[in-house]
Amino acid sequence: MKKDLSKFLLPAAALLLFSACDGLGKMLKKQKDIQYSINPNPLEMVGDSVQFSANGKFNPKLFAKKVTMTITPVLKYSGGEKSFKSITLVGDKATGQGQKISYSNGGSFSYTSEKVAFEPGMRNAKLELRAVGQVKKKTKNFDPVELADGTLASALLVRHDEKPIFAKDNFQKSYPANQTTHIYYVINQSVVRPSEMKSDEMKAFFDFMKKNLGSKWYEFKGIEVSAFASPDGETERNENLAKDRAKSGSEAIMKEFQKNKDKNRTFGKTKDQYNVVLTREDWEGFKQMMEQSTIADKDLILRVLNMYSDPSQRRKEIKNLSKTYEELKVKILPKLRRAEIVALVNKVSRSDEQILSLIRTTPDSLSLEELLYGANLLTDLNEKLNAYKNAANRFGNDWRTNNNLGAVYILQNNMSEAENAIKKASSIAPNESAVLNNLGIIEARKGNRVAAMDYYKKAGGSAETKYNMGIINIRDGKYSDAVSNFGDYKGHNKALAQHLSGNSGAVKETIDASNEKDMAHSYYLKAVAAAKQGNTSDAISNLKAAIERDSKWASYAKDDCEFLKLRSNSEFNALAK
Repeated sequence: MKKDLSKFLLPAAALLLFSACDGLGKMLKKQKDIQYSINPNPLEMVGDSVQFSANGKFNPKLFAKKVTMTITPVLKYSGGEKSFKSITLVGDKATGQGQKISYSNGGSFSYTSEKVAFEPGMRNAKLELRAVGQVKKKTKNFDPVELADGTLASALLVRHDEKPIFAKDNFQKSYPANQTTHIYYVINQSVVRPSEMKSDEMKAFFDFMKKNLGSKWYEFKGIEVSAFASPDGETERNENLAKDRAKSGSEAIMKEFQKNKDKNRTFGKTKDQYNVVLTREDWEGFKQMMEQSTIADKDLILRVLNMYSDPSQRRKEIKNLSKTYEELKVKILPKLRRAEIVALVNKVSRSDEQILSLIRTTPDSLSLEELLYGANLLTDLNEKLNAYKNAANRFGNDWRTNNNLGAVYILQNNMSEAENAIKKASSIAPNESAVLNNLGIIEARKGNRVAAMDYYKKAGGSAETKYNMGIINIRDGKYSDAVSNFGDYKGHNKALAQHLSGNSGAVKETIDASNEKDMAHSYYLKAVAAAKQGNTSDAISNLKAAIERDSKWASYAKDDCEFLKLRSNSEFNALAK
């Protein structure tokens, strides 16, 4: 008995007719003709996030009129996957909302993803486009299209070696301890009266000399002599009188030194040690004494001095004030008739060797400035730490002690203790540049880049602060700013900023000119830069040098998209594992 197959054939025919009518099947067959591109490729971490743009193009007679197509980019990586927002495309006669793609003319679309937070696993990742076509209730999945392999995350190579600022000491190897005395003269005379050599001032002058001549703590350089005449006689006579007083004053002081018969004490005994620096009639001294006086006509006399520059006219006008002039002859003018003798003396501080010995044995014997200076001479961080602890315990009211203690803790990466110390310094001197810079480092190490940058901006433009700003610039994706802030610094971080800003050719020169050139991380960065430039030989040799110094770089390189083009290279694969 023959079976009637019409009831089975009709539905099948209807299905074929339906597929042909909706066009979705034809699109699936021609899906390889859809053109996709993505930028950047590979993806790139910028400022802790990943973002990209994509473009697609459909040739004419490819996008079916009734089809709605939903495209979703998906980033797949170890530990999970991230789906980005979708884009919807619609044919000429499709229902629903979306970007129209013409069947007759074809069309294209552009897409910009949202930012997603970067995760370490994304370094080794695949970005694919997943598309679903729909006609009414019927849906079909297109084949996933892989568009990007991995995520560049070279900004993670930045070294967090922020530079703390140490407050400066005020220590001086030597400082002036000059000794001054005066000899006063009778009007119109240049003879030294015996009483002048017995004044209290003169006794104190020579007492100092007797006590300290020959001491290792004092250096005696010479003697300066200035002599003056009161401006109440003729100018020419006064000038000659001042010169005579300089001579007689020098001789009187020299004779006093010569009374000491100790041949080892030669200071002040010979004429060549005396230098006459000034002789004149003393109008300047007269004016200063008038300003400080309580004489009744003081203001009138000062106006005369301002009105007239000629000495003769000044004397005439002042002498016309007869009553006042008599008072000047008693209270002012005698003090202007003098020789001033200045022994040039330097007080010598402890030597570097002495300070270093004491800072290691009996730091309590050192002054604040000696402690701060000596700590700077130390190269061992633990010794520095002990020195600044002593300074902070004894001189905690001086902000520099706790600031510098905190700076050492930063170098030791003891951020808890660093924060305690720096905040003590800030409570005393909140606006000091060094303190603000160091507070910025503390925030940066916590990951608070915005707060850190705020501190750095307040700290000003020191080389240390700008370097620290450069580190944040790299993490924020502001690579040109980083290059600028690193300035003349040579080393890994500046080289990294140059690479990230598109100047990989400068990396080798920058690193090789620095004291970081033999470090593992520097060799690794040179390998990255060489790979970027297509220099396989240098990339391999530098990567090998990095791994020899620190084996961690082998596994890191394996997932580093900077070496995508080397993943088929046997030498690279032998190293990166």
